[in-house]
Amino acid sequence: MPEWSLECSGCGRHRDAAGLPTVCESCGAPWLVRYPRPVSRDAKDALAARPGGGMWRYRALLPLEPGEEPVTLGEGGTPLLPAPRLGEALGASDLWIKDEAANPTGSFKARGLAAAVTRAWLGGARTFVLPTAGNAGVAAAAYGARAGARVRVYAPRSTPRPLLGQIAAYGAELHLVDGHIGDCGTLAKAFAAETGAMDLSTLREPYRIEGKKTLGLEIAEQLGWHLPAAIVYPTGGGTGLIGMWKAFLELIEAGWVRGPMPRLFSVQAAGCAPVVRAAEAGARRCEAWPDPQTVASGLRVPNPLGGSLMLRALEESRGGAVAVSDPDLVAAAGLMASLAGVDACPEGGAAAAAVRALVERGTLGRLERIVIFNTGAGVLYGRDFK
Repeated sequence: MPEWSLECSGCGRHRDAAGLPTVCESCGAPWLVRYPRPVSRDAKDALAARPGGGMWRYRALLPLEPGEEPVTLGEGGTPLLPAPRLGEALGASDLWIKDEAANPTGSFKARGLAAAVTRAWLGGARTFVLPTAGNAGVAAAAYGARAGARVRVYAPRSTPRPLLGQIAAYGAELHLVDGHIGDCGTLAKAFAAETGAMDLSTLREPYRIEGKKTLGLEIAEQLGWHLPAAIVYPTGGGTGLIGMWKAFLELIEAGWVRGPMPRLFSVQAAGCAPVVRAAEAGARRCEAWPDPQTVASGLRVPNPLGGSLMLRALEESRGGAVAVSDPDLVAAAGLMASLAGVDACPEGGAAAAAVRALVERGTLGRLERIVIFNTGAGVLYGRDFK
């Protein structure tokens, strides 16, 4: 029996982590992993003795039992880059970029899918299914191939062709859908119910969050266990935002870091901004966005299952949400390339554009330490968005 347990993010119900958990049986909300005690200071000292490596170097803070080995391609350990020239252009003098394009599958999705596939595979699952806007499908296909599992992926037909090509290259069963990722999610859920396949959809199992949690763990360690003032994060399904919020709470509880929680800011495209709309209205949940339209395919998520959790993370961290236009995010992606040497995806461009907007509004100070994310390699989207 795993030593961790699960807590429902909606109704607060608790259960053990045996089997292959999906969502809460009582209310349908996502489960969150809860550990029995704060991780020890000895584990932090052990990290200092083992510099480098990927995300599994944090196994003391992850759902992996002694003797278990993860399904891994060496994910994590991505660079955190100071970006003074880009910061000057955006009005932020202490700007840093966490470049997730350095992951094995070219995006931040490698972290969450490595953790999800690991726990599902160890639990006996041999067939996986998920909907994708692109990068998650690539990662699921790659980690499924690594494990030797069957993977079915549903993707909108409008998904960038290079991403679709990668999914197919890893051997997944790729099904294209005339619609958005919500339509793909409906098909994935039906396939899971019909066949017993493990549904790896965002927040329909509890472990993708734990993989994404390592984003926050790495930022803390890379900054010498001093947390930044703010994190500006492009948000579609929201596992990364929720994961970092969870990571910082756990680090603070364990006494590994000092100072307040970083202010978390969700960035969405103006053509699909359910979290921004809910945050501005003071709502506790998101409503579905009609006719989602944006060149940033990862932000084209009209009704995220984790909407309530994202809003809670934004409120508790004293952050907020901001929407940026497609022309602005495309221009900002170009600036990331020309001024910081980072091959930015459109979602990364959205984060950079949001910094400019937040500084101009006075929400973020020009001298504050701000971390933004490039969540994937721009080359995987083709060059149509540039």
